Amino acid sequence: MLDNLILGFSTIATLPCTVAIIAGVIIGIICGALPGLSASTTVALMVPFTFGMDPIVAIVLLISVYQGSEYGGSITSIAVGMPGNPSAAVTVIDGYELTKQGKPGLALMISLIGSTFGGIAGAFVLFAFAEPLANVALSFGAPEYFSLAVFGLAIIASLAGDNLLKGFLVMFIGLFLSTIGLDGFTGEERYVFGVAKMMDGLGIIPCLIGLFAMATVFSEIENSMDSAIERIKVTFEKPDMKVVFGLWKVYLHSSIIGSIVGVLPGAGATIASFICYSEARRVSKHKELFGKGSLEGVAAPECGNNAVVGASLIPLLTLGIPSSATASVLVGALMLHNIQPGPLLFQTNGDIVYGIFAGVVMSSVAQLVFGLIGIPVWVKVISAPKPILLAVITVLSVIGSYGFNNSIVDVWIMLGFGVLGYVLTKINFPVTPIVLGLVLGGMMEENYRRALMVSGGDHSIFITHPISAGLLIVAALSLLSPLLYKKITKSTTT
Repeated sequence: MLDNLILGFSTIATLPCTVAIIAGVIIGIICGALPGLSASTTVALMVPFTFGMDPIVAIVLLISVYQGSEYGGSITSIAVGMPGNPSAAVTVIDGYELTKQGKPGLALMISLIGSTFGGIAGAFVLFAFAEPLANVALSFGAPEYFSLAVFGLAIIASLAGDNLLKGFLVMFIGLFLSTIGLDGFTGEERYVFGVAKMMDGLGIIPCLIGLFAMATVFSEIENSMDSAIERIKVTFEKPDMKVVFGLWKVYLHSSIIGSIVGVLPGAGATIASFICYSEARRVSKHKELFGKGSLEGVAAPECGNNAVVGASLIPLLTLGIPSSATASVLVGALMLHNIQPGPLLFQTNGDIVYGIFAGVVMSSVAQLVFGLIGIPVWVKVISAPKPILLAVITVLSVIGSYGFNNSIVDVWIMLGFGVLGYVLTKINFPVTPIVLGLVLGGMMEENYRRALMVSGGDHSIFITHPISAGLLIVAALSLLSPLLYKKITKSTTT
């Protein structure tokens, strides 16, 4: 194993690979911070630039872009409350709250440290457990994926605040909206109202931009009518070593969860970040701080979604099965450079495989270096006068929504979700559960119907499959734990 590790690092120990890692991370961070450019889109845009490159240089470049994009999405989430990509939507909850408290530097630093830890952890999981974890992923069928979606929806208990009923109501809005588009089984139109662009459903990027960015703009405009707009007082506050080491359990816990989710085809970084946030809150000794500027609430999702990067390469390299949209792009890139992913890859191109392992590690290190350089810049951006900041957010929101699918329909969807987010905030309803419904709704419906087709309409299939039953039990416990926690705290206080 040590020999393979040495082989990997020696393979990328060249000037072209070093330049590719640095350039990829910088491009990824910048593009990840721009609303509308997800990790998969950014990697896809970079593929044409790899024509003519040495295969290992090309793949390392794309993986570095992937790594940087996952971290970059947290920057605008923390700085202006606008998720750069779907996996950073959870980071907004506590990250932007810290910014409003005047501590964006602290939030950005924790996000960077968590992302780096998760990236390196995902790389070593990839190196050590590639084949065993890939076999686990293959054992997942329709019942298991349905139960995984149910478990994901159980995260509502962490996102709903003090009122679980409100959280469920908002989540069901998201589930309903996820049904818009063509029925995947019958091909019938559902709630598209003759708009051809809506046949593919609501794009997650315009929805996120509207719910978080434009809703914030509308709220700030309303506040400015009542009083003068004040500039947020910010400080560049680095966490001391005690704070950093105090979060090691969150990093480790979230890295494990992110790695497991990353292996599963169709799950990806967004689901991983939601699950990591929920689990971090469940095991935290300071549950009351979540949603109010918890450092754990920033570290957990960022650590989880970066751990997905390395783990998502496991089924890709060992079986040739992409586990996410970004992994699908990487499969195409590998084949473009005459590298056939699959079980024989370790024998035919072992140097490239272990070079990829090393590339994930080094891209995480490069991400840490350039992330540290960039934090003071982002803090200065936040310090800009509020009217200018709101104008920039609005422009980026429109451009990001339009650029998602080159459609004005997505801009109207973004504005509609902006109004929805603003109204929900005004009546004290949580916004994030809508995202949960949108992300998991399609996966839940598709696998529910597929499982029943396999079982002939017998619902016991969800219980007779051990993994599926286990996930449903964990989901039930996740929903019950906040209620039990409240009862225990009430009994102890009385």
